[in-house]
Amino acid sequence: MTEPLVTRMRTFGTTIFAEMSALAVQTGSINLGQGFPDTDGPAAMLDRAVQAIGAGANQYPPGPGVLELRQAVSEHRAARYGLSYDPVGEIMVTVGATEAVAATVLALCEPGDEVIAFEPYYDSYAASIALAQARLVAVTMRPVEGRFTFDPDELRAAVTPRTRAILVNSPHNPTGTVFTREELTVIAELCRERGLTAITDEVYEHLTFDGVEHIPLATLPGMRERTVMISSAGKTFSVTGWKTGWICAPPALVAAVQTVKQFLTFTASAPWQLAVAYGLRHELEWVAALGAGLQDKRDRLMEGLSAAGFEVLRPSGTYFVQTDIRPLGFSDGLELTRRLPELAGVVAIPTQVFYDHAERGRHFVRFAFCKKDEVIEEAVTRLKRLST
Repeated sequence: MTEPLVTRMRTFGTTIFAEMSALAVQTGSINLGQGFPDTDGPAAMLDRAVQAIGAGANQYPPGPGVLELRQAVSEHRAARYGLSYDPVGEIMVTVGATEAVAATVLALCEPGDEVIAFEPYYDSYAASIALAQARLVAVTMRPVEGRFTFDPDELRAAVTPRTRAILVNSPHNPTGTVFTREELTVIAELCRERGLTAITDEVYEHLTFDGVEHIPLATLPGMRERTVMISSAGKTFSVTGWKTGWICAPPALVAAVQTVKQFLTFTASAPWQLAVAYGLRHELEWVAALGAGLQDKRDRLMEGLSAAGFEVLRPSGTYFVQTDIRPLGFSDGLELTRRLPELAGVVAIPTQVFYDHAERGRHFVRFAFCKKDEVIEEAVTRLKRLST
């Protein structure tokens, strides 16, 4: 029997997250690999979802999403970023940001088109681009003065006549970088000069640290009309299982993405949408407190990792901290993470799996700090075994 899976998807097997989560269960290790919180979101928002189910919001909502959520998203964009989006025609609800990325790439890219992404990159990007029979062109981010950034000349050189879009993730998973206005200006200028669409994954927009500001690319001159802006409730409100995201874009781009989305999931769950609308309007103080708490967890995990012998790079956002493993005497992150349960009773993610050029990320390992305080403390205690 021939291989049933289409050729373009054969490099996408079981994800590293599944492998490492299984390893954590098998070994009784603390799982600092997969990026999901182990506490719930705001209680009143959770209650709204229960109320919506009880009130009968259990059938198909409108394809673009429940109007109440689209209105709340519109209000949030205007209040936080000064961006005006019409709830009717310029905002669409998706089944999480992952579907939003996939539907956008499938809608905008022809076979053979190229999409630029910054590596290391969230693993669904490559799969979505492969599904569209397009080609991912990776621009490598490297540590400079303690944070990951890109070389503007390398970005410009990556653009060809086949380039259709640039996929921008900020705050950036897995490096924790929050792109500066100067970095975003380089991207914006290139998009305007070469007629490119920007696809911006901004799911960690509320989770930045040390006073660092998240700046949406769409706020820069000439970029609102060429940007598909993607956000999600999952990271903002610690409800990753709700899979409720949205895009904001000009009408023609939203219509294109909706044309694809309707044949993927058709629509998203109504109760979660109604609850998230409440969250955007009433629970942003809770979100601010979440960010402050995550900053504290980040600091404690960074201190523990440094004490264990890692070189630690300070993230300005997201759930993740990157470490260089070479001071510990290791050069291969995949090897170390497979041994880490035995060595320290902790599971992490080898960053090299997020690269096209794996050798450039082989010496980095990613740890998640979106966990309860006691979990972080126990992980720090266990990691001390590496330095003894």
